[in-house]
Amino acid sequence: MDIDSLKAEARKSAFSARKGAHGRGLDAAAQAHLRAALAGHEGAPLAGYMPIRTEIDPVPVMAAHAGPVGVPVILGAGQALEFRRWTPGCAMVAGAFGALIPEDGAPVVPRVVIVPLVGFDARGYRLGYGGGFYDRTLAGLRAAGPLLALGYAYDAQELPEVPIDAHDQRLDGVVTESGLRLFP
Repeated sequence: MDIDSLKAEARKSAFSARKGAHGRGLDAAAQAHLRAALAGHEGAPLAGYMPIRTEIDPVPVMAAHAGPVGVPVILGAGQALEFRRWTPGCAMVAGAFGALIPEDGAPVVPRVVIVPLVGFDARGYRLGYGGGFYDRTLAGLRAAGPLLALGYAYDAQELPEVPIDAHDQRLDGVVTESGLRLFP
């Protein structure tokens, strides 16, 4: 089986697990752990995301962050993401894939990124939606300086092993309702 087929199969399993965990009241515990994981990074530029479908919700943590916060904007296929400045209550419009993005806002270059995902494994690899946006983005941000990339998910989204290829970027950690797991 080729890598794309392996990833497609893994996505099916992870989507199902995420759907089963979503709406079970786990977000509050995960948000508390995410706040703790961000301690020491209070003023750093942060990238979060506006949750879609059954993604775990980071918005309360983003709203409480003391530094600038950006949310991802998809510029086009094969490109890295841009992060646009977000504040609670700012005007939002529908972006690609139905995710809300700020209608206006200056670009934010994050040093900490809360990364949405479909699945993850104990090695720190994530399985996304398949567009490679976060892999390109994390590679570029890491080339520019220190970066903390934290996956954000439900425990149920952990897979035995995420199929990877050469461009896949490893996370520095994953935050779930059980806590923070760092990947050395």
